[in-house]
Amino acid sequence: MTEPFSFPAAEPLRPLGLYLHIPFCKRKCLYCDFLSAPADQETIDRYVDAVCAQLSREAANYRTYQVETVFFGGGTPSLLLAGQLDRIMERIRSDYALSKQAEISLESNPGTLTADRLSGYRKAGINRLSIGLQSASDAELRELGRIHDYSAFLENYRQARRAGFDNINVDLMSALPGQTAKGWLDTLKRTADLEPEHISAYSLMIEEGTPFGERYGKRPDPAGFLPLPDEEEERLMYEQTECLLQEYGYRRYEISNYARPGFLCRHNVGYWTRRPYLGIGLGSASFVDNVRWKMTEDLTVYLDHYAPRAAVKGTPSSFDERLLYQEIQVLDKTEQMEEFLILGLRLRDGISLGEFRRQFQVGLREVYGPVLDRLLRQGLLLFYEDGKKMRLTKKGTDLSNYVLAQF
Repeated sequence: MTEPFSFPAAEPLRPLGLYLHIPFCKRKCLYCDFLSAPADQETIDRYVDAVCAQLSREAANYRTYQVETVFFGGGTPSLLLAGQLDRIMERIRSDYALSKQAEISLESNPGTLTADRLSGYRKAGINRLSIGLQSASDAELRELGRIHDYSAFLENYRQARRAGFDNINVDLMSALPGQTAKGWLDTLKRTADLEPEHISAYSLMIEEGTPFGERYGKRPDPAGFLPLPDEEEERLMYEQTECLLQEYGYRRYEISNYARPGFLCRHNVGYWTRRPYLGIGLGSASFVDNVRWKMTEDLTVYLDHYAPRAAVKGTPSSFDERLLYQEIQVLDKTEQMEEFLILGLRLRDGISLGEFRRQFQVGLREVYGPVLDRLLRQGLLLFYEDGKKMRLTKKGTDLSNYVLAQF
């Protein structure tokens, strides 16, 4: 194993999250608008080279940071061989100050996992596995265009436990075509009975540019296809989720996320509390020192810069690095305050008024007094702990899109 990164201990290191985007999948799901697509093995191999190169080149900018969380997202990161993942992890250990207690997560899809691959991931240092089940109904999975059935998920879940994973998240999706509240409740129960440490429960979003966008974009019940649940049925699914998962010992700590005690996703909590994070890979987003930016979404540009097919030693690169970055945004104070509220109020515990003042040298009410008064009168917000904190009420959580838009 590579010797870990060493650093001078003159100043406390700042926390940093690392997000690594793996933009490949076996087959695009019908609802998916994420940056992902099928690819051949040569392209994936070259992409791993590029990710390792980008990690090394970025490292000099983060000598005063300690990596507390690592998250492999996609796409389908479980398409990577264990050796490829281990190579990336070794590069992180050698070039960055990786905390010994770091949470290291990998998104995966049933149908891409094997016992050997899971064992290899565990040896590489992955200590949190997220499995995209979406539904326990094979008919619903087929309707989504998923590559697996429920039995494949169940086998992969058991293999993950045998490989030593003791922190597993399962992703679920409600409001699917043809789904009923009874069917959703069955998916919730079958998942909770397996006792994963974390469950993410999202509603299906119909996105433009996807097959579902073409099918359901104008009406929820197009001819020749299963209809989407109506508003009342979807509402019932939403209410069932927290009620049932609470019975199984899961606490809702964010609008769509539930965890057993001690198993909150630390990486995602970092997003919602505006901790710095560095994105590595195609289309990845970063947030450091109140600057946000994204990497290019052009795979050819990314690979040609970080993993050129033929490099001539000693010849300066003529590559224009400005092609690598998109959407660079330096946040002003008003935008920072808005983000503090919009992201922080997603969490069940809400935000600290003292922390708001510490960061922005002004009181929350001084900036948002009229908005706060209106939302308080509507029963959507409440103060607690003697007025030191603020969070959404249950009604406010149900109407979170409306509430957050007010800020």
